[in-house]
Amino acid sequence: TNKKLTAMKEFNASMVVLPAKTSVIREIEVGLNMNPGETWSIALYSEVDTLDDVKFYATHPEHVAAGKLIADVKENRACVDYEI
Repeated sequence: TNKKLTAMKEFNASMVVLPAKTSVIREIEVGLNMNPGETWSIALYSEVDTLDDVKFYATHPEHVAAGKLIADVKENRACVDYEI
């Protein structure tokens, strides 16, 4: 829907500026799904150094505000935190 796409684009715009505002984020990328046959609509990829950094970033006010942009259109969520 247009409401969902607008929310996803606003989320993208608010997330890509987070590395400049949050020292723990090494890299961040938001992908908007273009394949209507797939389950998920949006993917967020971010790199940080430690799990403590994940916790800091997840509760950072700018990140929390970005999450609120998609809260009304979000149906589900999946997350994986892994080390490389």
